[in-house]
Amino acid sequence: MTTGDDPERGPLTLPDLQDLMERLYGEQDRRRGIPATVAWLCEELGELAQAVRKGTPDQQLHELGDVLAWTASLANQLGLSLDDAMGRYRDSSAG
Repeated sequence: MTTGDDPERGPLTLPDLQDLMERLYGEQDRRRGIPATVAWLCEELGELAQAVRKGTPDQQLHELGDVLAWTASLANQLGLSLDDAMGRYRDSSAG
């Protein structure tokens, strides 16, 4: 089992992440809009960079979660699948 897995529910997949963010924040995210979501994602990425440079592992983990959440929100607003986006890496690993 990897860190973060819930033995009762199993690991969180990319589609699960998108579904979770849609249930929790979908309506609010759509009202905010894509440009504001991109701005928030950039801010969170900056916070992650700072945590990587100067933060604790707990702070780094927190900021990684925020970046993933905002990325999932953006993908939802764009009508795109994170699983499909990562497919190019999965597909290129075979060759």
